[in-house]
Amino acid sequence: MTQTPKYRPATQLVHAGRLRSNFDENAEAMFLTSGFAYDSAELAEAVFKNEVPHYQYSRFGNPTLTMLESKLAAIEGAEACRVTATGMAAVHAAMLSHLKAGDRVVAARALFGSCHWIVSTLLPQYGIETVFVDGRDLAAWAAALAYPTTMVLLETPSNPMLEIVDMRAVCDLAHEAGALVVVDNVFATPLLQQPLAFGADIVVYSATKHMDGQGRVLGGAVLGRKKWVDEVLQPFIRNTGPSLSPFNAWVILKGLETMALRVAASSATAARVADYLADHPKIERVWYPSRADHPQHELAMAQMSAGGTLVAFEVKGGKAGAFALMNALKLVTISNNLGDSKSLVTHPATTTHMRIGAEERAKIGITDGVIRLSIGLEDGDDLIEDFGRALG
Repeated sequence: MTQTPKYRPATQLVHAGRLRSNFDENAEAMFLTSGFAYDSAELAEAVFKNEVPHYQYSRFGNPTLTMLESKLAAIEGAEACRVTATGMAAVHAAMLSHLKAGDRVVAARALFGSCHWIVSTLLPQYGIETVFVDGRDLAAWAAALAYPTTMVLLETPSNPMLEIVDMRAVCDLAHEAGALVVVDNVFATPLLQQPLAFGADIVVYSATKHMDGQGRVLGGAVLGRKKWVDEVLQPFIRNTGPSLSPFNAWVILKGLETMALRVAASSATAARVADYLADHPKIERVWYPSRADHPQHELAMAQMSAGGTLVAFEVKGGKAGAFALMNALKLVTISNNLGDSKSLVTHPATTTHMRIGAEERAKIGITDGVIRLSIGLEDGDDLIEDFGRALG
């Protein structure tokens, strides 16, 4: 396996984690096999007793998955990684592998809709206490974490309102309470922010987003310390089966080779589009971390190296105004995905965050006029012209 710890992230994205077969292929190989063969019954027994390293079954591990896991660990600065079938499988596995009845979870209120459902609905069904806090409010974190806690879950920047959580402060509070901290880093990507450096224990991703980057396949990843991954996460994945297919892993591997270029280009364009929208009379407000008017601009720029590829903005006229704008766009596509090479808009109140309810949406600022914009690889002038026409 190629080990390149001294290289910078863009180089790691191309070269880290590569395994070559005896055919010496240059591109990563795709191992489309469910099982693996043994030279003898004795070898099979030794493998299943964990006495000899050997692939057993693609639900447990696969060479293509290993290459992806090694590459992601290298760019994240993590000791170990396991990939999953989807981003939500990654969040579910990271949490349920560690939690049990009687445990306590504290989570930032501003979560993706499905993550919110896990905390608000699924975990209590298993006898796990859950508490939501305003992720921006350190006093709220301190009050919630004044009691023994097993796990903390947060997104920063959050989906869709781009709220920022002070990771170092929250991690310190969480560790004092005995908790592991899980950070969903999908909006920032490991290129713009590395939660482990701020004290996080576990980082989760939807690899469907920027890692594939072209809207082709689903995937997820969980990263953390090797001991936790091997002893807690891996048995859960092995026995419950949220396995990533080797084909999807291979597609994501190829996507990672260009992720540094794509994220840099999309972030630069996102900053331009955010500035344009902020000056438009039909836009009530824009949220973008690198803009000085973001409520947590200084904290965002202390944790992130750029503003990212996502912009949130509120259209005047509520739902009718938002829908009119979305329907008038010609270049930008309506879709609930993000991190794609194509620019995408979605209306969180009626899509990604519909099921958390109006009361909960109000608590995190998702009004009926809010639109989430994921910037792709189009020319920035074309995007600005498209919004200009649609707003006109």
